[in-house]
Amino acid sequence: MGKKEILLSPIKIGTHTSVNRFFCQAMECTDADTDGNPSDLTYQRYENLFKGEAGMVSLEAITITDKNRSRLNQLFIMPKNQPALTRFVSHLKKINPKTIFIFQLTHSGELSNPEFSKRLSVKPLPGFTADVFTEDAFEKIMADFVLAARIAYDSGANGIDMKFCHGYLGSQILRPYNTRKWKYGGKWENRRQFAFDLYERIQKAVPDKNFLIGSKISVWEGFPGGFGTAGPDTPVIDLTEPIDLVKGLEERGAQYFIQSAGSPSITISLTQADKEHPYFAYLHQYFAKVFRDNLKKETVVIGSNYSVFGKGKNKLHAVNSEDSALLAYGAQNITKGYTDMVALGRQSFADPLLPKKLREGREDEINYCTACDNCLELLIQQSPIGCCTYNKYYTDVLVNTRKEKGKLTVDHT
Repeated sequence: MGKKEILLSPIKIGTHTSVNRFFCQAMECTDADTDGNPSDLTYQRYENLFKGEAGMVSLEAITITDKNRSRLNQLFIMPKNQPALTRFVSHLKKINPKTIFIFQLTHSGELSNPEFSKRLSVKPLPGFTADVFTEDAFEKIMADFVLAARIAYDSGANGIDMKFCHGYLGSQILRPYNTRKWKYGGKWENRRQFAFDLYERIQKAVPDKNFLIGSKISVWEGFPGGFGTAGPDTPVIDLTEPIDLVKGLEERGAQYFIQSAGSPSITISLTQADKEHPYFAYLHQYFAKVFRDNLKKETVVIGSNYSVFGKGKNKLHAVNSEDSALLAYGAQNITKGYTDMVALGRQSFADPLLPKKLREGREDEINYCTACDNCLELLIQQSPIGCCTYNKYYTDVLVNTRKEKGKLTVDHT
């Protein structure tokens, strides 16, 4: 099969079927209204993704609490938000009922912004000032995650992504750096139990086999004591714990995993390879393969970090441009059995219609991400986020943000 046929082939995820191999990542865009509900901008973004015919779409980092969050205008998932979320899901399903829609549930923990919320940590990292939460407070967090899963279900979502990546609370607990003496700290058997307990509690709260559950996981965070390292004080890669985690979650009902890496506040180029160092994306292909090699065939693995490849006009060496393009690597890795689906992050900003254009034979019309990372600048500045290259609305947002707050230089060193 050619790359088009491979990428547009269906795949079963639990009891659902994705019509193609494209997954749109949970991309935080800071454009919720003051109550944490989807705004007109939020509606526009997701309408385009559903019109674009992606097989599965994730709702961005929706927070289970308004007390500990990283974004000022972040989407909330609390009882007060259920009516708005129900309307939102219903609206999008009318546009395209075939797209699988999941919610990414998150708690920002030590990445909460102290300007408008409270930072909480299991054990603060060097350079991160945060209050250490009590075990009673953490029990409330666990209960809020379970409640959020139920709200997602009642709102009509097809499933959830329990976020264990990018430095947010889930990854803070799982990493070897969590040497704190408590039931979810210290030895790996304690740390992994947090994720196991959470999955089991969610399954009891939503006993519906049609409701998907999975996780986005930073396989290697890339700093001493981060997840995927050999211990609390070394950055050396050791994937024993990530492999054990996904196997244990699979046993507890996970139907899919989204592979990622890094922690954006610490190792940003690892999380999303930049145009000066695109070869970091090769690590993601390896990490996806590690997941694929250690899971059952029916458990779907979604590989990340494809946006930087673009149309092949990147700064990768020792490879032909046509072979290092997004669609080429996506099709190749599916064919080789390294991944089952291809995740689109920044590329979903650049062209939310990519799957539809590919299906209609309009590949030449696809707008490819240039990895300019102006969208990242908007995220850091707490402005509404979108593609500043192809969408004039967000170009204007960027210009106005720089006028108001001063130009931000994104440091990838």
